[in-house]
Amino acid sequence: MSQPERKLVSFPGAAAVRGQRDPRIDAFRGAALVMILIDHIPGNPYEALTLRNFGFSDAAEAFFVMSGVAAGIAYSGRMERWTNGEGSLREAVTPIWHRAWVLYLVQMVMTVVVLAMFAMAANVFLRPELLQMHNISRIFDQTGAALTGLAALSYHIGYVNILPTYIVLLLLAPLAIRAGLRAPWPTLAVSACIWFVGGWLRLNVPNYPGGGGWFFSPFTWQFIFVLGLTIGIRHRRGERLVPVNRPLFLVAAGFLVLVLAWKFIPPFGVWMNNKMWLLGKLGAPANIVTHDKPFLAFPRLIHAVALVYVVSCLPQLRDWCAHRLAAPLRMLGRQGLAVFAWGSVLALGCQILLKVEPGSALLPWLLPPLAVLAIFGVAAVHERNRTAKRTAATPPARTTGGLVARA
Repeated sequence: MSQPERKLVSFPGAAAVRGQRDPRIDAFRGAALVMILIDHIPGNPYEALTLRNFGFSDAAEAFFVMSGVAAGIAYSGRMERWTNGEGSLREAVTPIWHRAWVLYLVQMVMTVVVLAMFAMAANVFLRPELLQMHNISRIFDQTGAALTGLAALSYHIGYVNILPTYIVLLLLAPLAIRAGLRAPWPTLAVSACIWFVGGWLRLNVPNYPGGGGWFFSPFTWQFIFVLGLTIGIRHRRGERLVPVNRPLFLVAAGFLVLVLAWKFIPPFGVWMNNKMWLLGKLGAPANIVTHDKPFLAFPRLIHAVALVYVVSCLPQLRDWCAHRLAAPLRMLGRQGLAVFAWGSVLALGCQILLKVEPGSALLPWLLPPLAVLAIFGVAAVHERNRTAKRTAATPPARTTGGLVARA
């Protein structure tokens, strides 16, 4: 069997073709963006349907791992050519760091827009308490320090704090991609050690002003990003990082079932929590026995890893994600940055409205669907613009002897 046609998994019907865009990547990223938007509007009834209610991890882990997969696919080709002596290091690194710069600009714009929204709402609705939410007050109480921190990515507003960690990881991505191309498993082993030490010692980037650390510590969240990178590197070659193995699949699926029982069967959940507490009393580090999100504690991490493996082994999911009914989610995934930025702003706008009208029974039901429809509109506009640019860049057709030929 030729390399482009080689089956990557042993389950029937689950084959992948090298060079062919995997519909799961865009569809799952789109689904993660929808869940992030819904989860960022606290108190709405749709929260009960998002991933965090069915396991320890949530859409944030999905965001990081899918971002890593996308980066591995997009950037490892140039890095591999440079490694093989066929290109320059500058050509390999520039697209990655340019993307990090774009994300930095998006973070600046998002933060400024949200600050303006809350300041205007506090004035218009006579609700000064809005300025006390999400660390916003520091921009008014410590303006100079907050502006300095904003430019340095050390001043974060609540719910607008995921991109700084992603920016740092992208800046370090060339090193991780280079290592992942040569030795993926040693690379993951080093990354896992950094994750463990970072969580054990509570290593983080400090916030300024205000103290404390980033909500997503780069020292720990790097592991799930690097995992995605190595998956993406292999995927670009038409290979799997971890082959499908039925016993391993059953173990991963069994763990997901265990977590469901942990969350939905109260006596069992109490018993398991007690065992984790006892393990901590015996000296186990906090990042092993808690569910701490900023340091990506072990229960969250292992749940996300198990979920990624199980999902990757199910051939039906590829077919479902390729179906025309999943096209809107794939569109969201393809326009991930614009959708994430607008979704974050819309979610905080919804929070303002819910704060202004706390007694409304309609708004919690109405606002999230409207916000989701809005991000689909954003994605559609960007998709149309991208298509128009590609069409404009395509050389015009010319006719020769009655036949149409491409110039």
